Amino acid sequence: MAYGPDRADLYRRAATYVDKILKGAKPGDLPVELPTKFELVVNMKTAKVLGITIPQSVLFRADRVIE
Repeated sequence: MAYGPDRADLYRRAATYVDKILKGAKPGDLPVELPTKFELVVNMKTAKVLGITIPQSVLFRADRVIE
């Protein structure tokens, strides 16, 4: 299992920073932003090899399930 920031969302947000810098903003003046979108990924293949049972409630909440 992995729970962390959505990489695609991070790249989009980084692009807005680059746009602001290219338009003349000073990087030091830009605020630091924390991730706002997270994803839960469950690797069932590995869980089965390790003998771990993942509850259905977790699988329903997962953004991606790797079979």
